Amino acid sequence: MRYAISDIHGCNETFRALLQQLRLQVGDQLFIIGDLVDRGPDSKGVFDTVFQLQDDGIDVVCLRGNHEQMLIDALYNFSAAKEYGHHGRETLQSFGASHVGQIPEKYLEFMQNMPLVLESGDYILVHGGLLFDPPEDPLTPKFEQLWKRDWYGAIDYKWLDKRYILHGHTPIGRQEIMKLYLSLETLQVLNIDGGCVFGDRFWGMGSLCVFSMDEKTCAFQVKLEP
Repeated sequence: MRYAISDIHGCNETFRALLQQLRLQVGDQLFIIGDLVDRGPDSKGVFDTVFQLQDDGIDVVCLRGNHEQMLIDALYNFSAAKEYGHHGRETLQSFGASHVGQIPEKYLEFMQNMPLVLESGDYILVHGGLLFDPPEDPLTPKFEQLWKRDWYGAIDYKWLDKRYILHGHTPIGRQEIMKLYLSLETLQVLNIDGGCVFGDRFWGMGSLCVFSMDEKTCAFQVKLEP
């Protein structure tokens, strides 16, 4: 079975509760479509959960999100590092670090090796969105894919053919996710960012969404972190 989730944002307790729902087995694939880090309290724990799943024989593939990219940028750019010290505060705290250079190499290397976009059978996975700028192939990796919003109107359905696009990045409520889900066969795109880290501060958000890519079903886990 193949599953996709997105935008965990350091909510490791909620992530682990969702995994209890899935009861993954050896041979299953779990795609995490970016933004494992920042905002929530335990970004390190999210990575450790991923590593444990991989050790247990689960095929976990993590794509890069814009928040992983901001952390990577902070490694090489002083102004980016200064900015990350503010918006990546919770991530640094989870590692007991005061700056990104103190994060263990294992985690940094893992983030740097995350793909920007990939295909799995009849699905295309990307954090923000695809860039439909002919004549270039939309699957060409570009950093802009991590930040893209409001791009549905540009979808080239002739190019897309019978494939589906799964993405996150733009948090939406559960009802909005289900509205997209019910239109999946015609729209061929699904945003699965349920705004987990925001809790109930915004109407309808506060859940991790998991999409079963083989059964074409959605399930949710309400945020457990305070």
